[in-house]
Formats: sequence, structure tokens, C-alpha cells
Amino acid sequence: MDRTKKLHIAMFPWLAYGHTMPFLEVSKFLAQKGHRISYISTPKNISRLPKLPPLLSSNITFVEFSLPQVDGLPPGVESTAEVPIENVPYLKNAYDKLQGPLTEFLKNSNVNWLIHDFEPYWLPGVAAPLGINLVLFCLFNATALAFMGPPSALLGEFRKRPEEFTVVPEWIDYPCNVALKHHEIVNHIKCMDDVSDFQRMGQLIQGSQFVTTRACFEFEPDEIKLLIKLYQKPVVPVGLLPPSLPSNEDKRDDKWEATKSWLDSKGEKSVFYIALGSEVSLSEESMRQLAFGIEKSNLPFIWAVRKRPMGEGLIDNIIPPGFEERVSNRGLVLRDWAPQLRILAHSSVGGFLTHCGWSSIIEALKFGRALIVFSGASADQGLNARLLHGRKVGLEIERNETNGSFTSDLVAGRDD
Repeated sequence: MDRTKKLHIAMFPWLAYGHTMPFLEVSKFLAQKGHRISYISTPKNISRLPKLPPLLSSNITFVEFSLPQVDGLPPGVESTAEVPIENVPYLKNAYDKLQGPLTEFLKNSNVNWLIHDFEPYWLPGVAAPLGINLVLFCLFNATALAFMGPPSALLGEFRKRPEEFTVVPEWIDYPCNVALKHHEIVNHIKCMDDVSDFQRMGQLIQGSQFVTTRACFEFEPDEIKLLIKLYQKPVVPVGLLPPSLPSNEDKRDDKWEATKSWLDSKGEKSVFYIALGSEVSLSEESMRQLAFGIEKSNLPFIWAVRKRPMGEGLIDNIIPPGFEERVSNRGLVLRDWAPQLRILAHSSVGGFLTHCGWSSIIEALKFGRALIVFSGASADQGLNARLLHGRKVGLEIERNETNGSFTSDLVAGRDD
């Protein structure tokens, strides 16, 4: 390919903030090289993205498609953060209905390459007749992709029962302790629709020119080499893509000044930060055990408590009565939105209790924060937890293998 040729590249991420942001980072990198970018998503997801640097705004165009309505999906919902895990299949059905408007856009826009996520399994059938090259951009690390296996495994030739996901698969050819717990694979099955995530991924690997992954050879050399062998096509690690701190003009994190003032009063690396992402929904008992564990630790903390999807709306996660009053001298509870990147960058923060979303892990690693890992809603988060624990990069909170329950003492790190 002529390296001097400027391309028209379309970006098509899945409907989750942990996906739209890395796709934007790649868009900015490609735009810096002079390529023309069409970033395609729904209006609400595009509105959540930070403003573009002025020098790049002429090369990146945001293309908005309204998300089609489907039975079971409340009106106005456009992302995984707005629905409980059991309703994610409805969101996938709506996303699949973007095939029509996307096809029309591609027919009339002279796109050369389309960089897409792991969900639109129908894309190869759209792109091939139009002569558009596909790149599967996997936001999972290479360890998680290796565990998922070759397209033949993803398309159903192996692993028919949940128990088969709780052991290291036979194709792993390096020392490995990464596998799912029973409760993790059961939770993951809950958010699958008629076309499973594994089937979607398998078809897209087969239909793409090459695969990219949010990984690097320095951290996962064996895993990346295995992926090339499993996929029988090029696999390009694009690095971890750590995000940049928001500019001072970014008004979305208006809580920052009060939070910064609180952090400024604490000692260096004395505070730990707790955030379980926008999609993890804990039971009332789990919230109780987590809160009591935080309290028992006797450490200064910031806890970002997001609203959780319920029915057709969002409700508060229930913090035990009296908790905030008892810890008010050393703890700060932030509801709904927290300026996570700014918090992790502050010198008073030493550790991070995370749900193990790969984006959150990368943010913490960027600033050298110790990790306490607590796997969340999706299967890759459990794999991330095993990876970090096995590499001694994080310490995993022990949980019941079958139902995922845990105790406050395990959160606090006490065994008395």
C-alpha cells in the first residue's frame, strides 16, 4: 500500500464508554497522520466524548445514527451503562439494526477501511461487496483473546458447558493460570442474545484483513505470538492507549475542585480509590459487605458509587445506613459521576479497587497505582483479574467460586 496515500477510515465502536473512548484515541492518532476519519455512533454516545483538539477537528467527522427501537429496550437508552446486564441482549439487537443506515453511509462515502468492534458480526457481508477493508479492533488484552481461542472454538466446536470455561484451554502453549470462575461465565451468558459474543467474534476474525488488540509485546509476548498462530492472520498490538488527562476547559468533571481539595489534605499515596465501573450492579448484600470491608480497612478512601440500571431507569446503589457518618473523617463518597483519571493522577492516591475493566486498569497502571482486583460483570474482567494477580500486578479479592459472594474481612485484607 502507498504509505503516502491519505485514507478515509470509518470507526464503529460498540455502545459502551469503555469502547467509544479507545476508538476515539485511535481516531485522533490516525487523524494526526492526515487520514480522514468518520466516527460512527449514536447521538448520546458521541455527546459523552471529550472535545477534539482544534488541530484535529477538520480531519474527524462524527456521524450520528439514531439507535432503532426494539422490544425490551427502554426509549432513550443508547449504552450498556443504562441497562441491567440481563437487558444487554436488547441493546445488541438494536445495534444490529444499525446495519441498514451504516450500509447506506458506506455506499456513498468512499470509505477505504472500516475499524470495528467485536459485536457487528454482519459487517463482512456488508463491506466485501463494497471493496472496504475491515480491521477488528479488540479492546481486550491478548490474554483474554487467547483464552477465547481460535475462530473454530468461538464458533462452537469446543466448550459447550460453562464448566469448560473454568479451566485453561488446551491450545494455550505457555504457563498460564488464567480461566474463569463459574459465577463469571454464568453472568456473561446472561447478557448474550441469539448470536453469542463468541460467535460474533469468530465471524469478525474470519472476515477481517487483520486484528488489532489493546496490548503490547512487553507485557504479553507469548499471548500475542499465540494469537497470530490461532487466527492465521496478522495480529497488531497497538499498545495500551492510556488516555490523556482532560483539559482545564473540560466541564464534565465539575466535582474535581472539591475532590482535589479533599485529596490535597491527605498524605502521599495514603488514599485508595474504589470504583466498579458503569455496568457492575451489586446486590444489596454485596454492597453491604463491600462497605463494611472499606470501613474495616481504616484507610482514607474515595468511593465512586454509580447509579445502577433497574427496569426502565436508574436507581441508587444502596450504601448501608450510617456508613457515611461513621467514615466521614476519612472517606469521601462520590455519587454518579467521578473524575476518575484526575483522581488516579493525584499524588495522594496509592491504590485502586477496580472491577477489572481493561480501560480502568490501564488508567491505574499509567500512574503506578497498586491494584485490588474485584472482577465485574463481563467475562474478560474475570480473566483480567487472574492475569494481574498471576503477574503480581494486583491482589484479587477472594470470592465464592459458584455465586461470587465475598465477606467484608476479605475486602479489608483481614483473616482474623
